[in-house]
Amino acid sequence: MSTTIHPTAVVGAHAEIGEGVTIGPYSVIDDDVVIGDGTDIGPHVQIADGARIGRECRIFAGAVLSTVPQDLKFQGERTFLHVGDRTVIRECVTLNRGTKASGKTVVGSDCLIMAYVHAGHDCRIGNQVIIANSVQFGGHCDVDDYAVVGGLAGVHQFVRIGRYAMVGGISRASLDVPPFVMAGGYERFRFEGLNHVGLKRRGFTSKQIDSIRHVYRILFQRGLLLRNALQSVREECEPGPERDEILAFFDSGSAKRKYIRPYNA
Repeated sequence: MSTTIHPTAVVGAHAEIGEGVTIGPYSVIDDDVVIGDGTDIGPHVQIADGARIGRECRIFAGAVLSTVPQDLKFQGERTFLHVGDRTVIRECVTLNRGTKASGKTVVGSDCLIMAYVHAGHDCRIGNQVIIANSVQFGGHCDVDDYAVVGGLAGVHQFVRIGRYAMVGGISRASLDVPPFVMAGGYERFRFEGLNHVGLKRRGFTSKQIDSIRHVYRILFQRGLLLRNALQSVREECEPGPERDEILAFFDSGSAKRKYIRPYNA
């Protein structure tokens, strides 16, 4: 498995290029870059210092990875962008590296990042996440495994999106989205029910889905203060992985962002 670098590509002398890597015309790879085996880099791609790209990724034309953060507090410190294995990064995606806040921006393995997505500094995107076209993430966003974000959504800095959650297209995502739910809306970004279809596709049983539904009925349909609703969940719902994950998400929140609520809240 031989590496193929187009004659017009510019590759730094100290870049670590794995076996079987393809680098297309006019792409620029800086010195402090590591690219895993079998990764395919298209034409006119820029991969700047600090990038750590996994194995068998596909990076399409015009993507710009690991450039300096768009943050006035950035003082030129050495930071990184980590991309896992088998992740697809489509045309004109921009992924900035981290700041001293966390030191790195992270995109997991087996993700699909569609065209024109931007992820700002210190974002963390988990594994098997799908980000549709033109989604824009502010800095410090946190997206857990198997989440889906619809096209043209704007995700406010510090927002957290839980596992298996789905954010609708053209949403103004300014609030935290807990696991297993759908959220959407531009004027009012709100809870829109369970991600029922997504959960079934991922192999969740009817019993698991019913358990999740019971938790959210307590949280969002009883009109309780959040702390009282969480206590009711602990008292009324049988312990289990899904219940505990939802509780942990709320318990780990901070003052940075509030949580979605139903439309009638």
